[in-house]
Amino acid sequence: MARFTVTRDLRASATDTWNMLVDWPRHGDWVPLTTVRVLGGRPDGVGARFVARTGLGPLGFDDPMEIVVWEPPSGDRPGRCEITKHGRVVHGRAWFSVAALPGGRSRVTWVEDVTVSPRRITRFLGPVVTLIGRAGFTATLRGLARDLERAA
Repeated sequence: MARFTVTRDLRASATDTWNMLVDWPRHGDWVPLTTVRVLGGRPDGVGARFVARTGLGPLGFDDPMEIVVWEPPSGDRPGRCEITKHGRVVHGRAWFSVAALPGGRSRVTWVEDVTVSPRRITRFLGPVVTLIGRAGFTATLRGLARDLERAA
C-alpha cells in the first residue's frame, strides 16, 4: 500500500471549504490531466459514485469511487468523507476531513491509502507512488485554496 497525508489551512469557513471540495467535477480544475463525472445523478451522500479519468486521450485510466462515509461539518464538529476506490488501476480508500479554525478559517486533511495495479508496482515502488501522490494532492489543495480565495 502507498499511504500519504496532506494538510492545508485555508482562508474559508469549513462549510464553504466542504461545499467546494465535494463538488467532484471541480476536481478536474485542480488535478492535472483529470476530469471527474458523477454517476447516477446524485453527487453527495453515502452511496454516491463518481469516476475520475486521468490521462491524455486514450492513454489514461478510470478511477471509479463510491462514498462510504458522509458527515458534513457542523458547528465545531469536523466534516469527514470517506471514499472507496474500485478501479482496475487504483484500489483502496481515501478520506478527508474539514475542520473549522478560528477566524472563519478551516483545515483540510486528505489521506490516501491505495494500491496500484499490478500490485507489484506498489510493493516495490510504494515510496515513489507515495511521493507522486503527495505532490499531486498538495497541488490539488493549492488549487482548492486559490478557488476559495477567488470566491470570497
